[in-house]
Amino acid sequence: MQSDPELEQLRGSIDNLDAAIICLLAERFKVTQQVGVLKKERGLAAADPEREVEQIARLRRLAEAANLDPEFAEKWLTFVVSEVVRHHEAIAEAD
Repeated sequence: MQSDPELEQLRGSIDNLDAAIICLLAERFKVTQQVGVLKKERGLAAADPEREVEQIARLRRLAEAANLDPEFAEKWLTFVVSEVVRHHEAIAEAD
């Protein structure tokens, strides 16, 4: 099969974006780990449902402004928040 330069260029852009997304997620989780430690030190719950509602609304607005499906943005954030809460619970249980 012959290489398609335009397709390869677009795929290269996708690969670069995927790498950037992974790096940003890693950085986000570093910060949320720090939040988890602070929550433990201050005796706060691992989950903050009020903040989660605010974050979902904020991300839905951002998604709409960026022409991204707000349902997708909400699903993504819900998944990320569930992982963050899981990490915060592990931090809270650690000695």
